[in-house]
Amino acid sequence: MSLLSSDTVFHPIRTIDRPRTSDNKLARVTDYFGSNVFDLRAMRKRLSSQDVETLDNVMRFGGKIDIHLASRIATAVREWASERGATHYCHWFQPQTGATAEKHDAFLWFDKSGSPIERFTGAELLQSEPDASSFPSGGLRATFEARGYTGWDPSSPMFIMETESGKTLYIPSVFISYHGEALDYKTPLLRSNESLNQVAVKTMHLLGEKTVSHVVTTIGAEQEFFVIEKQYYDQRPDLSMTGRTVLGHKPPKGQELEDHYFGHIPSRVQSMINEAELELYKLGVPLKTRHNEVAPHQFEVAPIFETSNIAADHNQLLMKVMKQIAVRHGFVVLFHEKPFAGVNGSGKHLNWSMADNTGRNLLEPGHTPHENIVFLTFLCGTLQGIHDHADVLRASIATTGNDHRLGANEAPPAIISAFLGDTLDRILNALESGKTEGLSAERVMLDLGVSHLQEVAKDNTDRNRTSPFAFTGNKFEFRAVGSSTPINYPATVLNAAVASGLKKVNAKLEAKAKNGVVSPEDIISVLRGVIADTKKIRFEGNGYSQEWRDEAARRGLSNFPNTPAALEVLSDKRKTEFLVEGRIFRSEDVASRMAIQLERYLKQRLIEINCALELTETAILPTAFTYLRELTTLVKNTQELGIESGAKDVAMILGKETALLAHRIQLLRVAVNKLTSGDAMEHDHLLPTAKEMATTIYPQLEELRDASDRVEALLPRDLQPLPTYSDMLFGIG
Repeated sequence: MSLLSSDTVFHPIRTIDRPRTSDNKLARVTDYFGSNVFDLRAMRKRLSSQDVETLDNVMRFGGKIDIHLASRIATAVREWASERGATHYCHWFQPQTGATAEKHDAFLWFDKSGSPIERFTGAELLQSEPDASSFPSGGLRATFEARGYTGWDPSSPMFIMETESGKTLYIPSVFISYHGEALDYKTPLLRSNESLNQVAVKTMHLLGEKTVSHVVTTIGAEQEFFVIEKQYYDQRPDLSMTGRTVLGHKPPKGQELEDHYFGHIPSRVQSMINEAELELYKLGVPLKTRHNEVAPHQFEVAPIFETSNIAADHNQLLMKVMKQIAVRHGFVVLFHEKPFAGVNGSGKHLNWSMADNTGRNLLEPGHTPHENIVFLTFLCGTLQGIHDHADVLRASIATTGNDHRLGANEAPPAIISAFLGDTLDRILNALESGKTEGLSAERVMLDLGVSHLQEVAKDNTDRNRTSPFAFTGNKFEFRAVGSSTPINYPATVLNAAVASGLKKVNAKLEAKAKNGVVSPEDIISVLRGVIADTKKIRFEGNGYSQEWRDEAARRGLSNFPNTPAALEVLSDKRKTEFLVEGRIFRSEDVASRMAIQLERYLKQRLIEINCALELTETAILPTAFTYLRELTTLVKNTQELGIESGAKDVAMILGKETALLAHRIQLLRVAVNKLTSGDAMEHDHLLPTAKEMATTIYPQLEELRDASDRVEALLPRDLQPLPTYSDMLFGIG
């Protein structure tokens, strides 16, 4: 299975048919951006101006759509979609599986005379009924209760998905059970947006900003991923079943030279990204940036900011489209947080901010942040939320994949802290002490020392890659989110945490308000207290260092090293009360989501273990025994000829390593059988079972891997039973 194998297939660069204008010229991106989206441009051609205005207001500010308007919209969108070749529609939703779901229905119907017609009604647009029995519910509903409902989310536009064989109208939707429980990721995000909106508007009014009527959260989610040859992926059962390599000897070269970061994008990968961008642009996904990441075969794309609900939908679309397009180019895209040991993992940096109905970014410091009352108030409210709910924020990004990544390789540690940068840190310290004379936030110009090069403006804050929650100019970057994670859930918890923080700030402001408005002096007085109360979560140094871990412990900050430890926080009602008070979840919803995540953790770990056992028993060991037999024969033959060779030494080493590997296999099988026996996997035992998996069983998988990798390193190139790290990380043809 080596890179030089005669079975290796090198794919040619795929030619992309770019859209053209009516006069056969290459179209600009702006000509076809959103062409497969039923947006305001499409609506205005098919709906009355009053209907468009109503729908636009609902999309931006919320509200209800009655059945009559829904019927007119359904007719318009069906005609629009049919003209573009769509034959089916589906309510596209996001259950708690980490993936999206859809059930397709045809526009086909029959009139009273039995003649075929195309039909799509308002009732069909507003809701659909999928089978909900096989989706995770965490004990909220019995397995036999199969009915579930999807409901149209008008705040996220409908769109057409194209495949080689057809087109389908997608309707972004929420997903609820027969009794009304939210079974998805979208519904809580929408609730958290509304909760934060109400609190933030009140904050603005207390600051004297009475014209503000609405506040939204905005997100730009950077997406990291690996690209490998599909032929290698198909030959690695661990990749196809777990998303990562559970075995694999480290190659001679990894990312040590840092020569891949921001380097030239390989031509075939560039072609793949180009085609994915084209399709995503048609779907209205505003991709802006693309570049090589640090690890070999690792890349990143990033969009322009959007409202959080649409950004979450678009991130799911991005992953879906990139996976589909990659196969056309002979690739597979890996979104797992740590597909390869020993090199950087992948994250999904959740850049987050807030904006009011005038379009003002509430976390924009301006040229004089120390005098910007709105900015300082919302900065302090955000810090209050992070401080008060750090443990639940950590739980929101707890996954099996992230356990491999957090705390190393350019991923932030599992300790939640906030980085502000020298300028803002100095400003907050001055405000806390009351010594604000001489404060300035003027940007420094960097003189490059070359006469014909312009000076570079130095930002007021650096980018701290070691911080899980870093302020990066006019937004916070929640860097701890894993690359495969739907951003809805961490965004939901972040919104709720900040709403809770602002609510606490509002209470203090209200106590000082006169006629509903607080004076600047009293605002600063309140913020001074918030700055002091939240100081322990601010850290400006290296989050990877042992010094920070020691300091964090002294400050009383939590450090949950794995997913079960992090998720246990959700069983503490005092810590999750803000989610209930904000009407994001009920207490039983929190418990159910904890159970779903624990069960998912256990199942994923068991799949990884069983995959590793199968590969070592059926591929690594048999190959090692074959080679050992060859070495034994060689030793015997050379001894008969009176020749000394190194074969005997290699055979002795390989014999010891295979014996150790066989022993590790036996130990791990016994441990897994013991763990999964009885009622250990039942609902009421999920937490202790998951803890045992994390602390006792999974470390044995790591020991098995070490033993297997040592055996693999001794095997000749032509006997390797699986594509190696060298093949996969340096094998794009």
